[in-house]
Amino acid sequence: MKISAFDIRPGNILEYEKGLWRVLKTDFVKPGKGGAFVQVEMKNIETGTKSNTRFRSGETMEKAVVEPRTMQYLYADATGYIFMDNENFEQLILSEDLLEGQTGYLLPNTEIQVNLHNERPIGVELPPVVILEVREAEPSIKGQTATGSYKSAQMETGITVMVPQFVNAGEKIRVNTVDGSYIDRA
Repeated sequence: MKISAFDIRPGNILEYEKGLWRVLKTDFVKPGKGGAFVQVEMKNIETGTKSNTRFRSGETMEKAVVEPRTMQYLYADATGYIFMDNENFEQLILSEDLLEGQTGYLLPNTEIQVNLHNERPIGVELPPVVILEVREAEPSIKGQTATGSYKSAQMETGITVMVPQFVNAGEKIRVNTVDGSYIDRA
């Protein structure tokens, strides 16, 4: 299945240079001169090597044929991240390497799409938005509410998100899983 360079998202699996590559980061760039492009950081699923590749706006990529399977994330332990298949209730253990950059958005009992290629797990696709609780937030500085300044806040999963000054510990917020940015209060 072909997709446009602008439709590439973190978590996608691409067939590129005779291998399977998992997209880690994407960055849309529109320089002052020349055409727009997408800078994509990818990791080869087989070898573990990383690549930074630039795709022009008109380019299309081959998205790998994967079997998406809805599974429920249960918990993490020393062996890895445990998922349960919603159809046959079998458990599947995924390593942290396979979930690189996505573990901070996993909450227990959340349904996640696990992608399989030839019956082998090759990654997960997170929902575009997750709701996380703020565990710790820097105190608000009086008088800075109107300036649009942001402060760092630690979420219940351990990731840090930049949030507006009015967000405090104990509140739930929506977080964009593509770039880890604050959207709004939940």
